Amino acid sequence: MSRFGEPQHPIFRQLNASIGFDWRLGPYDVEQSRAHATMLAAVGIISDGDRDALLGGLERVEAELGGGTFPFDPGDEDIHMAIERRLTEIVGPVGGKLHTARSRNDQVATDMAMFTRAHALQTLEKLQHLQSVLVQLAERHEDWAMPGYTHLQRAQPVYLSHHLLAYFWMFRRDARRFEFVLGSTLELPLGAGALAGVNFPTDRGLVARELGFTAVAPNSIDAVSNRDFVLDCLAAAATCATHLSRLGAEIVLWSSQEFGFCLLSDAWASGSSIMPQKKNPDAAELLRGKAPRVAARLAALHGVMHGLPLTYNKDMQEDKEHLFDAVDTLD
Repeated sequence: MSRFGEPQHPIFRQLNASIGFDWRLGPYDVEQSRAHATMLAAVGIISDGDRDALLGGLERVEAELGGGTFPFDPGDEDIHMAIERRLTEIVGPVGGKLHTARSRNDQVATDMAMFTRAHALQTLEKLQHLQSVLVQLAERHEDWAMPGYTHLQRAQPVYLSHHLLAYFWMFRRDARRFEFVLGSTLELPLGAGALAGVNFPTDRGLVARELGFTAVAPNSIDAVSNRDFVLDCLAAAATCATHLSRLGAEIVLWSSQEFGFCLLSDAWASGSSIMPQKKNPDAAELLRGKAPRVAARLAALHGVMHGLPLTYNKDMQEDKEHLFDAVDTLD
């Protein structure tokens, strides 16, 4: 029997729900749930038959999420409840056993760590490709002389290759920052429960190994409160976006008639609706203009976490949209 004497107000229900954006955690929640079900059976909390039913149901849920056929329900508050509801529809009451020995607090912290790790790895791959392109360009223009600038005034002669490799080293440092992000996602939050652990003999090490974590979070209060890895990712993304903005700004200058250092590809430029002679460096301008957006996401999440008492607070629901938008913008 519910302790509440009246239903939630529709406006509060809309405000409280996160399913409109945290659906992106679905694949990670399914992967986490597989490992959790496997562990529950391994330590004897559920039977092997229950485990097999749960794993079969999760496979179907995964297929529905991947194929865009997952039947979301208006009553789904978040992706965790949506998946558990759907799993129970598929396998029956045994679906409710999946939530044994875990809370949405440690569940969402784990999903977010997995999401952050996956996108940090993708960003590292893209940075490595970008660095390779810069090296190739530098090799093709090894002895092309150009003016170097201070205060945007011509200062000393340099080689174009030298100038291009300045960006190589910026992005090399960015890669190091994203490697640090990977390190900040190494400890598994799952098993911390709501804040004080769980009253079951779980094997957190097994779950950590299944999900690619190298250790378990040693303090349950910190585990569910921690969003440092999100802040680390946003900080790395903000600095990387700033470096990209400097590259974009120079492309804008260099492609202008006043500089004339480079010619824009038609594939990466636009024209004017009234001035047919124009070729506008819109791509480079957007590269320059989007950097503050990523930095603002970092500042906003610092605002959310600043002064927040332990442990989980609903304020922390705000971490997702800041992270999602930042990784999308940087990608």
